[in-house]
Amino acid sequence: MSKFAAGLAVLVLSLALAAPAFAHTALLGAIPAPNATISAPKSIKLTFSEKIVPAFSGFKVAMGDGMSIDVTTKVSSDGKTMTGTPKGAFMPGSYKLSWHAASVVDGHRTEGTYTFKVK
Repeated sequence: MSKFAAGLAVLVLSLALAAPAFAHTALLGAIPAPNATISAPKSIKLTFSEKIVPAFSGFKVAMGDGMSIDVTTKVSSDGKTMTGTPKGAFMPGSYKLSWHAASVVDGHRTEGTYTFKVK
């Protein structure tokens, strides 16, 4: 094996082993689901691909006019599911959920949004 081929093999192997370190938490599931039409939810659950830092993770829910619903959040014992309990009532209409989550693994913050409707 040439020195170049050996060096290339070491580089490829190093990148393959380091790949998990580059992964960031991702939203795997949500209740209510994106684009769902539901009755007013009693809670909202977001499940992530890895453990999140509760102090640096959360979400907010707002209608198109900017009116928001206050939510108290709690992270599950496995550190991957965040559950929010609304402090107020949901009126019928469209809502946008904006979430952010910091990974326990690397501290990197990811964020996203999705919409759902309350009938």
